[in-house]
Amino acid sequence: MSALPILQCAIAAGAAWWVATVVIGHPTPFFAPIAAVVSLGLSLGARLRRSVELVAGVTIGIGVGDLIVSVIGSGTWQITLVVILAMSAAVLLNSGPIFSMQAGNSAVLVATLLPPGGTAGIDRMVDALTGGLVGIAVVALIPTHPVGRARKYAANVLGTASEVMQLVADGLVANDEKPIEKALQKARATQASIDTLRTHLAGGREISRISPLYWNTRGRLERLTAAADPLDNALRNIRVLARRSLTLVRDDEILNPRLVDQVEKLAHALETLRQMALADPGQQPDQAEAARVLRSVASGLKPELVENAGLSATVVFAQIRSLTVDLLQVAGLKRISAIATLPPTVEKPAYRPEL
Repeated sequence: MSALPILQCAIAAGAAWWVATVVIGHPTPFFAPIAAVVSLGLSLGARLRRSVELVAGVTIGIGVGDLIVSVIGSGTWQITLVVILAMSAAVLLNSGPIFSMQAGNSAVLVATLLPPGGTAGIDRMVDALTGGLVGIAVVALIPTHPVGRARKYAANVLGTASEVMQLVADGLVANDEKPIEKALQKARATQASIDTLRTHLAGGREISRISPLYWNTRGRLERLTAAADPLDNALRNIRVLARRSLTLVRDDEILNPRLVDQVEKLAHALETLRQMALADPGQQPDQAEAARVLRSVASGLKPELVENAGLSATVVFAQIRSLTVDLLQVAGLKRISAIATLPPTVEKPAYRPEL
């Protein structure tokens, strides 16, 4: 997973050094390759922002450091004061960590190595700008696929969700809390994958903007991005469903077997969604097929499943309905359309159900 980002950093470092030495003519532009590597990093998200923060931080640090050191000189307390002022200025201007860190580093360099009032500080700013621009150019010319990683993470999350729902169904059928406890542990561990998915989506959008090779992926990225929030909501609803199912089993509450069937059907529907996330354009299952499978689940979520049921069964029923709405949105439906697929539970529902 890190092979291409490492290659990008290596090429960017060498290219930045070449540009700074051969094209610009700086004898030892050590900060150009450093800036290239820092601006790229191994994380694929927010690389443009990192480049801007890095160059701006260097500029602020050198500017503040040069101004202060030329007046008060260098020394222990002067370094302390310069770093405080440079990083404070960076924080006031922007809360980005790279911005403030580079401001502090550059201020230290001015206070210890670079002569105040000389051109060394300006040269370092040029080197930082060179490294940042070269890093962006490398991303544009040697890009990672903007959709590939995001859809793999989405598929992993959906696969885990399917496993969780199947474990919950197994526990409800056997009236055994152990499978549900395992399901709950799996569900609680999914948030990191959701956060990583969002990072890859941000990186993918960035690549699709700056790399002509992948301008045609913007539509797919928009669809994946639109699915991120409903997918996050779905995982949260699954956690609540698993917790309440655990309570239901521990309390030995009576449960309509048809409600358990709906849990199992959702597990199969989640597997269809996982396959949809991995499918290339034109392949099956697509969003329409995934939505068809989920509509068949939604049509069976009728209030009669929890007639004379206890509190936990009613909560499980409500969570299944909410989860189905979330998953239909992952399959491309608007929220109102997703809600309309559910059988009504009141005489006058807010959204007219589909006939």
